[in-house]
Amino acid sequence: MRKYGRTFHLPISPGATSDDKRMVSLEGLIVEALVITEKMDGENTTIHAGGSHARSPDSRYHPSRDWLKAFAAGVSPQMSESERIVGENLYARHSVSYDRLPSYFLGFAWIVDEIVQPWDATLARFSELGIQPVPTLYRGAYRDGLLEEIAAALDLDRQEGFVARDARSFPEDEIPRRMGKYVRADHVQSDIHWTKAPTVVNGLAQS
Repeated sequence: MRKYGRTFHLPISPGATSDDKRMVSLEGLIVEALVITEKMDGENTTIHAGGSHARSPDSRYHPSRDWLKAFAAGVSPQMSESERIVGENLYARHSVSYDRLPSYFLGFAWIVDEIVQPWDATLARFSELGIQPVPTLYRGAYRDGLLEEIAAALDLDRQEGFVARDARSFPEDEIPRRMGKYVRADHVQSDIHWTKAPTVVNGLAQS
């Protein structure tokens, strides 16, 4: 099992805390093929050929992970030992409440042999495995002011933020250069961590 790397905050992200890291440059995002997706407020989770695990492979039990483990059981047999799917487990409400999710697991990365795969290939692989992707907010070339425009269009009552990434493939160890996140200010609204609070289940679109 391999722990998914941390995504650094974009320079304009107001939600970075003293423990978070910021991108020192946007050089890795100034590309012709950029994709910006919604940052979902869930638990970072990896699905692999052997099952699934939360961000830390040694995470303790939490009831919100039961649905994800059952979902992963239907996906893992179709995966090779060299690939991982990374996404958000959205079963339990954290700070943002969702009432029309397409699934409790939304994927945002497909990694093969420690290479983050191109976005279009990632979407194709998700389709093969029956995985819903996180919503796409923008596809196209980087331009000055783009990130600020995306930030200004967010509904801060219903969206945590966004993630910008190079739509091409790149080594996993280049995530700090090729991906950056924007998180709303004062994102966490409670002093009680979601794992210690009563579990509130988010809603699905078809329910």
